[in-house]
Amino acid sequence: MTKDRRGSSTYSQVMPAVLLLALCFGGCGTPPEEDEPDAAEEDEPRGLRLTTPHASPGYVLYNPNLSDTTYLIDIEGRVVHTWESDYGPGGGSYLLENGHLLRASDVADAPVFSGGGEAGRIEEFTWDGEVVWEFIFATEGHRLHHDMAVLPNGNLLGIAWEHKSAVEATQAGRRPELTPEGGLWPDMIVEIEPQPPDAGRVVWTWHMWDHTLQNHDPELSNYGEPAEHPELIDINGDQDTPELSAEELARLRALGYVPSDTDRDDLSSDFMHTNAVAYNAELDQIVLSVPRFNELWVIDHSTTTVEAAGNTGGRWGRGGDLLYRWGNPGTYGRGGAADQRLFFQHDVQWVPESMPGAGHLMLFNNNIEDPDGNYSAVFELAPPVDDAGAYVVPEDEDEPFGPVAPVWSYMAPDKVSLYSFFISGAHRLSNGNTFITDGRKGRFLEVTSEGEIVWEYWTPYAGDGEGNPTTLANPHSVFRATKIPPDHPVLAGRALAPLDPQPPVVLPAAPES
Repeated sequence: MTKDRRGSSTYSQVMPAVLLLALCFGGCGTPPEEDEPDAAEEDEPRGLRLTTPHASPGYVLYNPNLSDTTYLIDIEGRVVHTWESDYGPGGGSYLLENGHLLRASDVADAPVFSGGGEAGRIEEFTWDGEVVWEFIFATEGHRLHHDMAVLPNGNLLGIAWEHKSAVEATQAGRRPELTPEGGLWPDMIVEIEPQPPDAGRVVWTWHMWDHTLQNHDPELSNYGEPAEHPELIDINGDQDTPELSAEELARLRALGYVPSDTDRDDLSSDFMHTNAVAYNAELDQIVLSVPRFNELWVIDHSTTTVEAAGNTGGRWGRGGDLLYRWGNPGTYGRGGAADQRLFFQHDVQWVPESMPGAGHLMLFNNNIEDPDGNYSAVFELAPPVDDAGAYVVPEDEDEPFGPVAPVWSYMAPDKVSLYSFFISGAHRLSNGNTFITDGRKGRFLEVTSEGEIVWEYWTPYAGDGEGNPTTLANPHSVFRATKIPPDHPVLAGRALAPLDPQPPVVLPAAPES
């Protein structure tokens, strides 16, 4: 697919100029114009579309973006269990080994932060739907958004915005034309120890703000050349913010991509928009998807909070600096548009041990531009490591982090039929197949390593939109679906017969004119 890092590539197209800032529920590329196939897709048959003997056994967990309901379906497409929340979703949902459901939910009246993927609340439900833990992390200074990861000790890793004033941003070297009056929302990672029924203790943090540099002004803080320090984050490394017209912003609101009170400054403040976090227990590392930089970043979790704020300490000896990054070497001065590989990607995670590709990284690459139409692809990467297991950092300032290309990828035969400009995800299954969420359409598919689709389902459920913007565009969209193997501890001893009757299909009402 790729000749070399200086050559032409299917994946080396320039990002569209009107990318609209990854403002969707989880980030996006260019939203479809009115004549694109949203309406036709909504006429597609819903429910199970294909099943074959090559599909892996198990169940699928998902939460439509407009629904307060989380569904568990079998591979025949029948709902076997549901959980009901009083709040709109705020990102990922997870089944825990104790039989509970963990769900990110929205805080509708949270101050300051109003952007795509907003959450602020974590809920834990028993199998029978009782809320046994509810924790809110949403103040004027910080707010959870998008995703979380469960650690082996039961603690959680969450992504949160934190607020920096325009003065702080300017002093840190942020270019003034990229800084809105309200300041910036750099991301932080928080480790939360649950304290049921309604509290949590933050036991570890990592702040992007502690690891920045800039070559904009030598009189300001953290001056340096990004190419000399790929372990640091250029505070101006995100894409330039395009002008967004009032009509375009109104369209984003109407589509439900952002809350109704979101303004243009909110979209500029969210200059990282981190939309996925995953944890590797063997390495004690965290991987992040940072779509405004079109990169994935790996950081060390073995540090103390003090070490995470610096550049020494921890198992890998580098404190909280980036151990590895991939996708867009132009953000650290070691490449240009032809070297870019990621385009507003989602759902980065490691392939678990014992599965084909164990230790590799997998993600959904959302918005690859092509003359015949934008498309999406699933990438599997094998990061280069040395004999000690540390990531190889190229010493030459002209060389980016490897690899040049993924070791495996999947795209639709016609490319465009898998296009999802926002949300979505992919993960490896134990039989070597890959489970994919085509989030925009609410379509889930399982593909073999050869690219054959062996299972396909289009969710019929959308929800009434309570707690979320009401919309008719992409009403079946799903942030991420997860294939649950039949031997998962949460399913032990459970009666998983199809519900009778099946849940009613509820579509959102038309927006008020």
